[in-house]
Amino acid sequence: MTIGFVGLGQMGGPMAMNLARSFDVLAADRDPAALARVAAAGATPLTAPSDLAQVDALILCLPSATAVEAALFDRDGGLARHLAPGTTVIDTGTSDHQPTLDMHSRLAEMGLRSLDAPISGMQARAEDGTLTMMVGGDAKVLAQMRPALSTMASTILHMGGPGAGQLTKMVNNLLFDINIAALAEILPMAVRLGLDPAQLEQVVNSGTGRSYASEFFLPRILQGSFSEGYPMKAAYKDLVGGAGITARHAIPAPLLAAATATYQQALQEGHGDKDKGAMMLVYERLLGVRFRAGASPDDAD
Repeated sequence: MTIGFVGLGQMGGPMAMNLARSFDVLAADRDPAALARVAAAGATPLTAPSDLAQVDALILCLPSATAVEAALFDRDGGLARHLAPGTTVIDTGTSDHQPTLDMHSRLAEMGLRSLDAPISGMQARAEDGTLTMMVGGDAKVLAQMRPALSTMASTILHMGGPGAGQLTKMVNNLLFDINIAALAEILPMAVRLGLDPAQLEQVVNSGTGRSYASEFFLPRILQGSFSEGYPMKAAYKDLVGGAGITARHAIPAPLLAAATATYQQALQEGHGDKDKGAMMLVYERLLGVRFRAGASPDDAD
């Protein structure tokens, strides 16, 4: 099986490397350094879009629905028109629900098959090939693609028809965002009232308050590190998508709205290039404290 792979960033690069250990991979990215790293792991650089006529599947790992649409359907450089009928297009990035449904329909009209298969897990899991993948689309197509997808993800769940994978990913991400916003709001308050940050981290991460968000971010925040997760400005699309769905279906979501406000405040304060743990910087500034190892309630930036 020959597979095209477009998007070799923080997640896509390791995924393509794992895939190239078992399959022939034609890889493409705008960043020459990223492409060189994947080529060194066994992939072949894509020299021309017409070369995609030979692939059995095209995997995309791009940052947004807009990027996916441009890559596939752009009038001048769209890749979909170069694919042979029956080729499977797999979107592993995080896209909005409605554009994903549109993508499935447009590809079907071109005689192409498609899966939305967003991933969950940090870069380390992409490197280990242990990501979680939520898949929307035809179950038979997934069965055919599973050997390739299994090189990148250890947990692959068929969530339903077209769009179900992206909808599931959005739900997961929104819960993650709400968790981080809660940590950002409550823990600086605790420091303001005299509790020790390092001890708080131990209590939360060994007690009932723990979550993946607390386990990943709190040790890093204690050390003042805000660069190991996905940048906030890139991940904001999940909150925009969540707001759109709740608005269209008139579903009240007060916790989501509150978390979104904290997220937005962090973006307005210039923290968009930092990871989501930087939401805590909003409340640190507001309360004049720092959630850092060795900090005291009197410490402030």
